[in-house]
Amino acid sequence: MAGSNRQNGKRRVRGSSYDEAPRTSHKGLESKGPSNSFASTNAFGWLPFIFVGLFLLVVLRLLYLQLIDAPRLSAKAQANHTNVITISGKRGTIYDRNGNVLATSEECQTVYVNPKEVANIETTSQILAQNLGGKQDDYKTVLSKNTTFAYIQRKVDMSVVKQLKEDLKKAKQTGIYYLADTKRVYPYGALAGQILGVVGTDGNGLTGLELYYDKILSGTDGQMTMEVGADGTPIAGGASQITEAKNGQDIVLSLDANVQQVAENKITEAIETYGAESGMVMVTDPKSGEILAACSTPLLNITDPASYTNDQLAFKMVSSSYEPGSMFKVLTMSIAIDNGTLTPDSVLTVPAGVKVGDDTVRDDDGRDYTMDMTLTEILRRSSNTGAILVGRASGADAFAEGVEKFGIGSKTGIDYPGEVEGLVTKRSEYTGATLGAMSFGQATSMPMVQMVRAIGAVANKGVLTTPHFLISQGGEKVDWSSSNKQVISEDTAQKMTKMMQVVVDKGTGVAGKVDGYAVAGKTGTGEQAGENGYKENVYLSSLIGFANADDPAVMVYVGLNGTSYLASSSAAPVFSSIMSEALSDMGVQPVS
Repeated sequence: MAGSNRQNGKRRVRGSSYDEAPRTSHKGLESKGPSNSFASTNAFGWLPFIFVGLFLLVVLRLLYLQLIDAPRLSAKAQANHTNVITISGKRGTIYDRNGNVLATSEECQTVYVNPKEVANIETTSQILAQNLGGKQDDYKTVLSKNTTFAYIQRKVDMSVVKQLKEDLKKAKQTGIYYLADTKRVYPYGALAGQILGVVGTDGNGLTGLELYYDKILSGTDGQMTMEVGADGTPIAGGASQITEAKNGQDIVLSLDANVQQVAENKITEAIETYGAESGMVMVTDPKSGEILAACSTPLLNITDPASYTNDQLAFKMVSSSYEPGSMFKVLTMSIAIDNGTLTPDSVLTVPAGVKVGDDTVRDDDGRDYTMDMTLTEILRRSSNTGAILVGRASGADAFAEGVEKFGIGSKTGIDYPGEVEGLVTKRSEYTGATLGAMSFGQATSMPMVQMVRAIGAVANKGVLTTPHFLISQGGEKVDWSSSNKQVISEDTAQKMTKMMQVVVDKGTGVAGKVDGYAVAGKTGTGEQAGENGYKENVYLSSLIGFANADDPAVMVYVGLNGTSYLASSSAAPVFSSIMSEALSDMGVQPVS
């Protein structure tokens, strides 16, 4: 049987033919066929290209990092290992005209913390609250921050810092540090706060002259760069670099501290006495345009930042517009006289009422009859109907041109931020009522600094000057005369001055007299517009004038806004008290 299973010496596999048996062990490999064998060969062929591509990407990335992005990465790495601290330059000092310090900067320190170094939050926060004020919980919040730097309090007095350091040292508390700083202080307290303006915690001017002259006063900050460890702590002996700060320049103002104090006191009293909403004062030297005192109420207590309001920060002499009222008659008559249309002695037949547009204008004295008046008499009585006739005598073209020459409707150029132009009708926009209404100070509004400048030209032989505060910068005198210009003749100015003297001596401004001095002035009772026309018995009552009339050294403007009193009985006596003090302080001799 064994012999029957053999054939030609070959062993048979059960269930297989003789041809299949030798191939059985290779069946799996052969079943893939010729196509699968080609795919395997092709895949291995691409591998060199893939490796080359990856290599090129790595090379390009390295080139980018080294040649293009290196500066940024270097700066980032440096920033992660350095701490930059700003060193503030000392802000310039502000002096009044007599060398009195109105605002200066003194050394103080800013307190900060590295929370990661605080030994005991409870103890440290308690010491901070005791020395710096405020709530202990607020300090706990700062001390618990996940950072290496946080401000505790800016601009702390040196005496307070000294005590704080002693208390922390005694309690063995760490993590509190100090930066040298400066802060603004005011030797005269709140005096002239509105004019001086506010300085922010970063040392920049925010309002007033501190803002207007910020670039001069602020100087240039420096910086200190320190090498720090990974936790932000400065490395002892590590690299450091200091760029020195440059101090700001000192400036000298035209303000006189004594006159300023008088102005603020008198206008504050007047608000109460005459039930006004607010008040304004400006005292100038009309020859130069220098401002000796200026304020508007409510006054700003610059020493108490927590009390600041927008109303206190606003200097209304430049930022708010009002109808000037009868003060404007000075300009109306100056234009007519300067053009040769009329003279101070020209006689006009003045009716009791004059039609202006749809309204009939009458005088405040209730006159119900026609009378002849000279221009001087019209001004003395402050006749509305007479002023309308004077304006019409000039004509709309000449009147509009004269108003523009006086700078009405244009910014004065005063060195104080926020000056507005007002609302003054241009000649091309005149209606049938414009000339008549403007002639006696209605249908137009402006900041009162424009009236100070315009009537200052009458006091200054017809020359318009720029009202200004700055007289010296960095020890160098500032010249403002390049902006001066002749707007009426010297002869016209002299004639108007004499007419204005009559107003104070015998007219509506008699309560503005100053014993021994020759005062020229003009009252103004400007009505205030409401939703349904002018408000009843609500005025801007003003008086503007200068002394001595023949050689003016002082000009004063007083305005009481929102009072029910006419200027003759409210602004005039306030004017007198301020003018008297200013003349004395400036050393002006009486004429009698």
